[in-house]
Amino acid sequence: MPLIVMCGLPASGKTRRCRELQHYFESREKLVYVLSENRAVPKAGFRKNDHFIDSQKEKLIRSDLKSEVLRFLDKTCVVILDAGNYIKGYRYELFCATKAARSTQCCVFCGIQKEQAWEFNLQRNGKETTEVEKMENDSIQDNSNIPYIKDTFEGLCMRFEEPHSNCRWDNPLFVNFPEDKLDFDNIFAALFESKPLPPNQSTQNPPLSSTNYLFELDRLTQEIVRDILLARKVGILGAITVNQSQTKVDIPTNVNAIQLNRLRRQFLNYTKLHQNTTGSLEKTPQVFVQFLNSNCKD
Repeated sequence: MPLIVMCGLPASGKTRRCRELQHYFESREKLVYVLSENRAVPKAGFRKNDHFIDSQKEKLIRSDLKSEVLRFLDKTCVVILDAGNYIKGYRYELFCATKAARSTQCCVFCGIQKEQAWEFNLQRNGKETTEVEKMENDSIQDNSNIPYIKDTFEGLCMRFEEPHSNCRWDNPLFVNFPEDKLDFDNIFAALFESKPLPPNQSTQNPPLSSTNYLFELDRLTQEIVRDILLARKVGILGAITVNQSQTKVDIPTNVNAIQLNRLRRQFLNYTKLHQNTTGSLEKTPQVFVQFLNSNCKD
């Protein structure tokens, strides 16, 4: 169940560190599943440098990798996401997924100077096939030894949002430079000897007694509003997924905290008047999201 999120500049040694972690955890008799961007890109039929200069292709690969993470989070294995993970909003989404799964996670940041990373990149001598069909059908294709062109490298470095330990979605954070050894023992402790992240109220099923229904409903809607505001703060501008709701929060970006809390109070007042017809708390995320979407239209 634990998740390790690799993070770093291009050619900073993420895949090498990923292999070291895989070998370590396997030596501790843990099942390890590696989700690799280096394999996902050619599997999708994309050439490495073409992929990183096309935001839509990048978005597709990030979505595929996240789906795989979600699929394995509820299994008894260590999941290592070997990718750049340079967008803090994306790391926040992974954090929320881990939290909802009541699991643990950590971030391993491969620190390096940009100039040294470029030197490492120039040492790569792989050649990418020009036959897209071959890339799609080759199950062992791995582009980790394909060098970045200069424009792609500079673009990725410019877009990189460095992780910080004071951000809860990046914590615990382990920073390693090329000459360092991984802190295996503390990484193991962070994943297997610490308590799982406490789930949001929206992931739980509280009792529905008449004395605490409205109190729990208030806490639940507060948590949803808080998650929406945090998602906006870290740069997620599109639709936002809320736990236990099939409908995503899709509201204008200019809707502020005051407006959201006013709508939340309206929702609570309506629920208080119609408590017998509003259903259980399990349905509240879905109903509240629909309420927000319908009342926050442009």
